[in-house]
Amino acid sequence: MEPNEWVFPATVKRAVEELATPGAQVVAGGTNVSDLMRLGHESGPRLIDLSRLELTGIQPRETTTLIGALVSNTTVANSAHLKKLFPALSAAILSGASQQIRNVATVGGNLMQTTRCSYFRASDWPCNRRTPGSGCTAINAPLSDHAILGTSSQCIATNPSDMSVALLALNAKVLFKNRDRDYSLPISEFYPVPGATAHVTTCLPENALITWVELEHDPLFEVSGYIKLRGRASYEFASASVAAAIAMKNGLIQRVSIAVGGVATIPWRDIEAEQILIGQQPTRQNIDLYCDHLLDAAKPCIETQHKIPLVRGAIHKLITRLAEQ
Repeated sequence: MEPNEWVFPATVKRAVEELATPGAQVVAGGTNVSDLMRLGHESGPRLIDLSRLELTGIQPRETTTLIGALVSNTTVANSAHLKKLFPALSAAILSGASQQIRNVATVGGNLMQTTRCSYFRASDWPCNRRTPGSGCTAINAPLSDHAILGTSSQCIATNPSDMSVALLALNAKVLFKNRDRDYSLPISEFYPVPGATAHVTTCLPENALITWVELEHDPLFEVSGYIKLRGRASYEFASASVAAAIAMKNGLIQRVSIAVGGVATIPWRDIEAEQILIGQQPTRQNIDLYCDHLLDAAKPCIETQHKIPLVRGAIHKLITRLAEQ
């Protein structure tokens, strides 16, 4: 591991200026960055420690709530305000990592975390995400944790974030800034599917810093939840997961928002498929029709075909449970 220079900006403005310097890399909680460094991944020679920035608050407003990029996952999960208005978010975070990691990991870091694909993490395998143009080992040697949706000839690695799946179902926005101005981007546009540039894993502009996550106050999100299926009960990434919010009236689905994780290269939502459920009862047949549409573009192989019944089962269980609340 090569030595690094550390800088500790005290303001967001200064942090953005530091980020524009050559070789700069942001460190928040450090749970992902330090892990990759130990595995031999290259890091920027100039590490920007964000721990002194005032982005650690949860700010309820009249119609929205802002969550600071440096708020710990534990703080978000335990917030009474967030658990009341956005229960899916708390459930998703509590299903991820361990308590010790959640105490340190941040909202911004969670959004930016890298895939846990074994070929990406082990630096001796060709990987387009780690070394653009080197090839994708997983294409010819897929593992059980690889994606079935949003894949390409360049990459089939899954996005590991539980939180991002919940935020997608909750229509969150990511707020960020660079030296020019402040930006806002719906989380539905934050992650690109891997194409010719599989190493580009977010749509964050160059030298931009995530500052807040914004959630709109909507009664729909108050009836929301998250289910995660995995190989063991803790400290395990999803084999399949689902976050959903639902509004019922007279036994019929009036509004619904569903996102899935563990099965796609990015947090995945199909708004067109959701329309199948509008005005319908949450019966097994209707939920099956939604799942059929959602998974129509799936490309499973022998190693990943188990994800189809897993994600279908999770969707059935969560929609049925929420419809009864």
